[in-house]
Amino acid sequence: MLNAEKRKTAFLLIPIILVLAGYVLYPSIETTIESLQRDGAATLKNYGDFFGAKASSNLEALWNSVYISILSVLFSALIGVPLAFIFNRYDFPGRRFFSGVAIMPIVLPSLVGVMSFMFLYGEAGLVPNAIKDLFNLSKVPFSIGGVSGILLVHAYTMYPYFYMTCSSAINNIDPSLEDAAYNLGSNRWTVFWKVTFPLLTPALVAASLLVFMVSMASFSAPFLLAGGFRVLSLQIYFSKINGNLEMAATQSVILSAVSISFLLFMRWFQNRRDYRMASKGIGAHRSEVSNPFLKWVLVVLGILAMIILLLPHATLLILSLVPEGTWTWQIYPTTFNLENYILLFKDTSIWDPVRNSLFMAFVASLGCFAFGIITSYALVKRKFIGKNLLDILVMIPWALPATVVGINLILAFNKPTPFSFGQTLVGTFWILPLAYFIRFIPLVVRSTTAVLEQLDDSIEEAAQNLGAKWFYTFRKIVLPIIMPGVLSGTLLAFVQAVGEFPTSVLLYTLSNRPISIEIMNQLRMFNLGQAAAYGMIQVGLIAIVMFISYKFLGVKSENTM
Repeated sequence: MLNAEKRKTAFLLIPIILVLAGYVLYPSIETTIESLQRDGAATLKNYGDFFGAKASSNLEALWNSVYISILSVLFSALIGVPLAFIFNRYDFPGRRFFSGVAIMPIVLPSLVGVMSFMFLYGEAGLVPNAIKDLFNLSKVPFSIGGVSGILLVHAYTMYPYFYMTCSSAINNIDPSLEDAAYNLGSNRWTVFWKVTFPLLTPALVAASLLVFMVSMASFSAPFLLAGGFRVLSLQIYFSKINGNLEMAATQSVILSAVSISFLLFMRWFQNRRDYRMASKGIGAHRSEVSNPFLKWVLVVLGILAMIILLLPHATLLILSLVPEGTWTWQIYPTTFNLENYILLFKDTSIWDPVRNSLFMAFVASLGCFAFGIITSYALVKRKFIGKNLLDILVMIPWALPATVVGINLILAFNKPTPFSFGQTLVGTFWILPLAYFIRFIPLVVRSTTAVLEQLDDSIEEAAQNLGAKWFYTFRKIVLPIIMPGVLSGTLLAFVQAVGEFPTSVLLYTLSNRPISIEIMNQLRMFNLGQAAAYGMIQVGLIAIVMFISYKFLGVKSENTM
């Protein structure tokens, strides 16, 4: 007979296990089974083909994926961490404005971001051609593409993960801890290394994990910029569209193994020490920059950084005003009007992708919100056997590249199953909201867990010792404290779902066609202006959601991780 505590734990765990088993574990098992079959018979031939001499492209693509991901983590950290320290530890004119601009890449969906970089820095891009004309060169001095292009886009779009997680961690550090170390005679380096850095370690590891997983899952940048450079997520896509599902499943299993191995390593590192503080952070202690020269150097650097960060958004806006057929042989567009937006609004059916994206992202985020609260609480505050395994299962959807999640869902739900309530989900409207839900579960769980881990158990125990019931304590004390973390994760899940492309390109149908697919369709038709207009709508939607969350829900930008 279970006691009351164990019954509460079981009550929390049953829905969590059902969801993870049905929509994470079962699809992965189906993909593994498919990879072990050839013409209906069990065999290892698919793996032999993957590692065989005739298919060296697969091994090359695997190495390239890992190589690109590691470099993306490094470059993103080099940009994001210093920015977090500068904006959260020092005060100078324009700091608040510059810190707001620093997160602008997050409102640029992956596909739209890559498109903007192509328009800006590609061979026919505005910046290389402007430099060529300015210095009267015979050809453009540079153009992005291949590895450098992918890394540039990754560093630009992924450094906010480091910036936001570190900003949040810095703001949660109690300044009295550092002050105490200074008072005991420690110098700046010792205080940073012995006090500040250990408290930042969970944020750095979490950001590294996020960037690595996002980079492994990256599809848009390689899809548009790779040229002959192979990555495994692209190989999976090409195997799928060529009808070779067995090889797509094999590639998915191998890519999954690499991603999950990295996830396990990061978890081991993250769990080496206990970083909890006895009190909630009371805000960063900022130092006024007293040196006038240094103060204005920071301001000038801030302005330059602002221009660089806003260029893709400005380019997208300008190109969205270029009418179809008016920018053909010229280097720069010469005609601007609102025709692309008017065309979008004239036909009500043109809004279908917008409506679809909003609805599907909302449904998925709602599921992530509820699931994230329950799961985080169970993982952090309850004791049960198999907690580590459950934590790994929760993180697997983020570890898996989006194309792998797409293949898993195709192989699992192309037939009726108990988890799809006896229905075939592939080819229906609901397959994409389900995919978004699965993909972005870890965002809500991680952001909520980060807050819960800093909540000392004694606060909850004090309430219960005073006679409060468990649910009353959870509702009145725990939930209000963790709500910023829950909302931050949910907001990020919504934003990511609105801009999601790799899973969508494998699973969409005419009835659930999202904005990202419509952008790709417009690019294929060389209708760049209308593609940019769609991109602006996507960016605008994301910006509105973030503004509403900040203004009315009190979710600060740096807390969206």
